[in-house]
Amino acid sequence: MDSKLSFKSYAVVGMMLFALFFGAGNLIFPAQLGQYSGTAVWVAILGFLITGVGLPLLGILAIGYSKSNDLQDLSSRVHPVYGVLFTSLLYLTIGPFFALPRTGAVAYEVGIAPFVSDGSIGTFLLIFSLVFFAIALFISLNPSKIVNSVGKFLSPAILVTLAVLLVAAFFAPMGEAGAPQGGYLDNAFMTGFLEGYNTMDALASLVFGIIVIAAIRKMGVNSPKGVLSATLKSGLVAAVLLAVVYAGIAVLGSTSTSTLGLLETGGPVLSGASAHYFGTFGALLIAVIITLACLTTAIGLIVANAEYFHKLIPKVSYKVFVVFFSVFALVVTNAGLANIITFSIPVLMFLYPLAIVLILLAFTSPLFNHARAVYVATITVTFFIAVVDGLKTLTGTLEVANPAWLQAVIDTYSAILPLYNEGLGWLLPAVATIIVTALIVPGSKAARVQAVRN
Repeated sequence: MDSKLSFKSYAVVGMMLFALFFGAGNLIFPAQLGQYSGTAVWVAILGFLITGVGLPLLGILAIGYSKSNDLQDLSSRVHPVYGVLFTSLLYLTIGPFFALPRTGAVAYEVGIAPFVSDGSIGTFLLIFSLVFFAIALFISLNPSKIVNSVGKFLSPAILVTLAVLLVAAFFAPMGEAGAPQGGYLDNAFMTGFLEGYNTMDALASLVFGIIVIAAIRKMGVNSPKGVLSATLKSGLVAAVLLAVVYAGIAVLGSTSTSTLGLLETGGPVLSGASAHYFGTFGALLIAVIITLACLTTAIGLIVANAEYFHKLIPKVSYKVFVVFFSVFALVVTNAGLANIITFSIPVLMFLYPLAIVLILLAFTSPLFNHARAVYVATITVTFFIAVVDGLKTLTGTLEVANPAWLQAVIDTYSAILPLYNEGLGWLLPAVATIIVTALIVPGSKAARVQAVRN
């Protein structure tokens, strides 16, 4: 029989989940959204919250609902090889390819760059990143409880610091919201929706899910229904906190342009706002807290990736993976925050549809008796649309013309797929594939119901 949990228990797990999701890098995206959406900030943040908060919550629930041991177990329902490839790519994306170097770049942008002259930015970034990843490497080789203890201190510290900053911005805004820029001018909601991909939290939720479930089980809740209910309640605590913080930062960003100008990334928005309201002390305080938060996040990502790939390839030691991922992230960090974000977008445009559809399949799986054919068909359809979206975004990022064959496919998709130009061309085909294949796969509940009706 399950233990009855109090609200305090749900709050504890919810705060843990909030801390897992809320890497310091997440601060920069709502700030940038606010700057570029301007007067359309509330429409844009609504779209951002769906992908930046709603999808991560669904990802956590999907792991619990599917009763999977981990992400590889769930994605292996498509095929064991797909399970390894998809899980590996996801770990690399939230690890050394993008999210891990982003921790170092964000810490530098917020903590060091405001105090460095333009001509020395590259040199100081190299020095800072060497020190940053040397510390992360050293601790990751022998991870200890110190990191968890620091993490428990940092989450409340970030929340309190942000609360003071956002209250100041609410009562004394830096200026009026500016005019929407770029995609926010014509379609603020969908631009905000796609901007939420940058948090990478929906991808991370498929990894974090098992951590949350383990915490809930330690509290004496073991039945599938009880675990799912406790996960939902705890997840809502984290979701509300994330939504409030994201919305507040976005509004801060929207009122900052007249004072700070339109900035390339969201990092300088936070340091600039802190300096505006609280002077040099404010800028230093937020710099220290965010740098420490970035460091603990970096350590967590290095450890998670090294553990997964050591498990996948036991012949390569954990310590070798730690060194490799730390050095790799160091190199990528020196490309600069703007470049890291820019080149991550094509990968996210490819990965996110596959992750969202996997979450959808996890919830609908009992309807077709977990038939592999439904998983294979749906992921295949999604893959062929998502890979084109990724390539199209990549050519746009590189500012090169699409090859003739790619442009022909894009034109075809644009003509026949609903919502394709909004970045959701994969959604209706995926849903239709689940429905059709579920109706024709022998043994599925949907097929049996259809047979009875006929």
